[in-house]
Amino acid sequence: MKNKSEDLPFRIKVSFQKVIEAYKERYKTEDKKLAKKYLEDLLEYIQEFPELSDGIENVEDIEKYDEPIQILLDDIFPNVLTNNEIKAATVPKYDIVLSQTNRFKEIINNAGEGFEFRIRNFEDEFDYIRGCLLILKNFYKYDIDFSRPLYYDIPEKGGITKNYKLAVNADFVSFEKTETALDVTEEDVDVLIQNTDNIELWKEKFPPHSWIFKGFILLNLTDVTVDDGISDLKTELLNNNVPEDKNMDGMLEIFRSIYRIPDLEIGFTMFEDTLQEFYNMKKGLIKSYILDNKSTFDCKNILCESAYDTLINKQSYFVIANVENYAEKNSDVLLAQNLLANNVKSCILAPISKNNNLLGVLELVSFRKNELNNINAIKLEDVLPYIVTAVERNKTDFENRVKAVIQSECTSIHPSVLWVFEEEAKRFIEDLDSDGVSSFRDIAFKDIYPLYGQIDIVGSSEERNNAIQKDLLSQLNSILIIINEAYDIEPIPIYEQMKFRIEEFSKDLKENLNASSEQKIINFIYKELNPLIEHLEHKSESLKSKVEEYEKNLDPKTGVIYDQRKNYDDTVQRINRTLSRYLDRKQADAQKIYPHYFERYKTDGVDHNMYIGSDMVKNKPFSEVYLFNLRLWQLQVMCEMENRFYNVQENMPLKLDAASLILVFSSTLSIRYRMDEKKFDVDGTYNARYEIIKKRIDKAYIKDTEERVTQKGKIAIVYSQKSDEREYLRYIKYLQKKNYLGDQLELLELEDVQGVVGLRAIRINVLYKSDDKEENISYENLMKELHH
Repeated sequence: MKNKSEDLPFRIKVSFQKVIEAYKERYKTEDKKLAKKYLEDLLEYIQEFPELSDGIENVEDIEKYDEPIQILLDDIFPNVLTNNEIKAATVPKYDIVLSQTNRFKEIINNAGEGFEFRIRNFEDEFDYIRGCLLILKNFYKYDIDFSRPLYYDIPEKGGITKNYKLAVNADFVSFEKTETALDVTEEDVDVLIQNTDNIELWKEKFPPHSWIFKGFILLNLTDVTVDDGISDLKTELLNNNVPEDKNMDGMLEIFRSIYRIPDLEIGFTMFEDTLQEFYNMKKGLIKSYILDNKSTFDCKNILCESAYDTLINKQSYFVIANVENYAEKNSDVLLAQNLLANNVKSCILAPISKNNNLLGVLELVSFRKNELNNINAIKLEDVLPYIVTAVERNKTDFENRVKAVIQSECTSIHPSVLWVFEEEAKRFIEDLDSDGVSSFRDIAFKDIYPLYGQIDIVGSSEERNNAIQKDLLSQLNSILIIINEAYDIEPIPIYEQMKFRIEEFSKDLKENLNASSEQKIINFIYKELNPLIEHLEHKSESLKSKVEEYEKNLDPKTGVIYDQRKNYDDTVQRINRTLSRYLDRKQADAQKIYPHYFERYKTDGVDHNMYIGSDMVKNKPFSEVYLFNLRLWQLQVMCEMENRFYNVQENMPLKLDAASLILVFSSTLSIRYRMDEKKFDVDGTYNARYEIIKKRIDKAYIKDTEERVTQKGKIAIVYSQKSDEREYLRYIKYLQKKNYLGDQLELLELEDVQGVVGLRAIRINVLYKSDDKEENISYENLMKELHH
């Protein structure tokens, strides 16, 4: 017997004095002769064991009194209830059972070796205070309610853990003072109950072992496995929406406890009402036994008529107690095949619906026939409402995420200005609720400073056309080789005429490629050459081999060679993706300077707009210092993006060049969110000048030359005010010191752009740094390294 009572305010004496006194009182009032005779004999017998009344402090001696103890407790543990009640008599902090029912004994034995009888969520360090509270209640008669639900989790054979609620009966306990016990006043109690976490204070008022616990306690257990499982399931669903891969084990244990099936499995299938389709949840993290390995499937083509009517139309349980029998009768039904493929022998398919809208199907499956059936399906009644709520919330959350992605990817409501839209939306809803009429007003901001920058691929149209030209010439040449061989085998005029036309198209392609000539060649290939190639494929084994080799090189979607064009497209996509992600990451830092509106979009390169001003920010004063900071940040990031542009191409088959530009607009302007276009745009005729400059500036030429302002390896900063020039020369000097920019500085005048005169530009070369080298290098040296 293990003693764990060292740190308690009392010593323990096992005593049955209160039981004996109860028998004596009953003897006085008992009028049934047989019962009175029994009580008389019992009391006479117990007199032989005065220790049972006085108390036994050495629990090692308890075993000597086993027979009289069982006789004394016979009324408390009636034999007729021993197989039903879960009850035991014990004392605190000792591994000792004075008496127990057969069912209690069986439960503990089935728990296996090494099982420790511990209460769930019970902190041992507070046992001392609980002991003091028991003295206050039992001895001093303070009405202090310190009870709380107590639970035991006890495993049984087969791996199922059963849950039991514990009721403690202390009716047969009394307390006695020792010489070291202190009197506890009402003032003491007031202080103690305000300090229930201060064990030292309680020990001061109730010194260790200063009292005597005399008696025993009764433990009554109630099997609450199903109730507890439902409660746990409810908590899981409320906290986690629906089970995910990380918490499936916990969910499984709950369902297994409810159904008492150690290897029960659960699955889930979502339902799409519009398409009448089942689909997997969250990329199949939760298995769907209905779909097996399919991601989506039409309901009518996977269910039998009965299952469809029950689940979809009636939204009721569909139970298959014997899957093999079901499959014999419905051999062509995909549901039966999928269940058999997963070795399922019985299952319950439970519809999850809200307001007659089917959301999905919960699947309980067993690997033994008849284990899941129409009788135990009713257990789901208590948990389905919580599953419905969780699935509905999950679906709503997913729809909100979809909307968030649409907002993020397809519209321009940046988080920095979302507050304005939220305020307008609240006003819209209030007006609508008030009189049923409302309209969403335009969102506009005044006195805003714009910033614009772009990093574009130099000669992108030319590069794209070169790629198309090479691919088409390659395809025509491959076809020409096949026709030449066919002509050698069978020299007929049609082959010679096709050779002539191919050579004619090739010559035209080399001299002049445009959209019209490209389409003519593709039509020629589709309508005339492809049928000929199909004919030649059967002429000889050699021709067949050449045709197969030719067809391997074709893009399966377009039917043309997509080699050089693929290199171009892959390179552009990779550059754009890399630059966009980099700019987005750097933008998070820029927002810390001062919140502002930002948008970027991919063309043949990456362009970005920024708008900053006090009107766009709530409760934060604006200063031009923030604008200067953002301009410097923009110039530095453009230098870094230039580096990224070339570094990302290091292992790409095609090498492209970049030209960067920043537009400086010194005046403020107004911008308005266009509801029809779902984007911000400048507001008013005067402000439109900014948009005109922005659209045309990269095509502008240096005055009196044929040289474009944008050049590879350099950043062009376009402006109109002398103050802007002075400001950016300071930034350039700073970035030269930090080795971002070189010393090839040019101050340029630009030709007038349509409707805009007096533009100037600063052009400065960028210094490049290889990914694996620390020193900065010039554009020329970078090109040598990339093409090495």
